[in-house]
Amino acid sequence: MRSALYRDNAGSARCGTAVRAFLLAAAAAAVLTGCARRDSITVGSVPDDYRTNHPIVIAEQEEKIDLPVGVGDNAMSRIQRTALNGYLADYDERAGAPITILYPSGSANAVAAGLVATDISHYLHGRGIPAGRVVSMPYEAGAPEASPPIRVSYRRMKASTGPCGRWPADIANTVDNKHYANFGCAYQNNLAAQMANPADLLGPRAPGDIDAENRGDALDDYKARNVSGSFRQTSEVNY
Repeated sequence: MRSALYRDNAGSARCGTAVRAFLLAAAAAAVLTGCARRDSITVGSVPDDYRTNHPIVIAEQEEKIDLPVGVGDNAMSRIQRTALNGYLADYDERAGAPITILYPSGSANAVAAGLVATDISHYLHGRGIPAGRVVSMPYEAGAPEASPPIRVSYRRMKASTGPCGRWPADIANTVDNKHYANFGCAYQNNLAAQMANPADLLGPRAPGDIDAENRGDALDDYKARNVSGSFRQTSEVNY
């Protein structure tokens, strides 16, 4: 009787050992399977970044200004001269592109526009722009009773984005949790318009000369843990 019970207990022990070994092997296989390399599936192919949807592009574009001309004008007025000076603020007299002066023909102010265009040309020459880079030509006004303006234009490199105001879908539809199409367009346009030198978007400029005297004063103040008097005068902090 004892021998039979011993054999039954030994068999049960061996069976339990086999089950535990099987479970450990299955667990190890599951761990190895989880570590295996799997191919991922790319989702969300529609870009959801305003910098991708509205990229800033640097390209040559026309810089233009329209100057109104009255029927009785015979030269540039003060208002026209002020507007033209502001327009030419970013123009490089030494390496700028040719400037085109378009004045109306066949309109009520055609004679006056021709005189003002000649005055504009002389004014540009006086600013140092060579005569070969100033071109004057008429354009057909289309309506004899109208008084169209004079257009002054030249081409230069500018940073810009595409036009804003695209609403291809209902912005209230947020099931995909993505930006609407016009999101970030105004921001990108404003950033591009503020770029005085579009080349700054392509790479950094070379470092300028160091003011050794100013640098020495700043280092001395830092080492002494002092705050400069000019900073205290302009600071709103009193402690």
